[in-house]
Amino acid sequence: MKYLKNFHKYRYLLYEIVRKNIKLQYRNSVLGVFWTFLQPLMTTIVLVIVFGGIFGADRNYTTCYPIYLLCGRLVYEFFTQATKRAMRSINLSASVIKKVYVPKYIYPLSNIIANFITFVISLLVLVCFIVYFYFFTETQPNITGYAFLAPVPILILLVLAIGVGMILSTLAVFFKDVEYLYEVFCMLVFYATPIFYHVDQLHLSPAVATVLKLNPLYSITEMFRCTVLYGRMFSMNHLLYALGFSVATLLIGFFVFYKKQDKFILHI
Repeated sequence: MKYLKNFHKYRYLLYEIVRKNIKLQYRNSVLGVFWTFLQPLMTTIVLVIVFGGIFGADRNYTTCYPIYLLCGRLVYEFFTQATKRAMRSINLSASVIKKVYVPKYIYPLSNIIANFITFVISLLVLVCFIVYFYFFTETQPNITGYAFLAPVPILILLVLAIGVGMILSTLAVFFKDVEYLYEVFCMLVFYATPIFYHVDQLHLSPAVATVLKLNPLYSITEMFRCTVLYGRMFSMNHLLYALGFSVATLLIGFFVFYKKQDKFILHI
């Protein structure tokens, strides 16, 4: 309860830091916040051109391949960018931490929330894709009332990002090499998550396929696609696994951060 009261006390500071982080993200950019739309649009077009003829040709696995790919890419991009910024947040705020008392969890949490806001804005690109393919092409997404359940996997993704971000921000204070190792890890996650392919298309052995499906981003991505692309209810197995994994990661993240935060000042 003391921890929650402390969070409530500094809620306005969190709001101000989030707003500052969003402004700084596009401060020196000519296009500014428009990059939030342009970046996913351009990368999706490139990936469709490269992989569309390989993984998007078989309709038994991927329906409306550009939307299929964009859903996976948006989920992956938010997770990696949010956790990377959270990982660097304590070290980058060292000068402030040494001078002014602010709950240290504010720094990684504000970076994740700022990224989450830009992620939500970038979902407008997905809406534009859905509208275009629904009205102007033959490969239409199946839009139903289940689209209103799309916030469920998005919120689970946010919980997962906060948990991982808290763990990484703690580790990065004591082990500087974590930043480099995490870059490699993110590249591996990109290929291990079915962003531009369907797991069944690869004809993997059951053991390898199971390992890929243990990735929580797999469950979150599949849930998201079910609601906005396939127009059906997502699997309860995906929901329970992703939610359980994310909540467990969140609790571990805050526990590790809370136990080590008093030693940050000795290493930053």
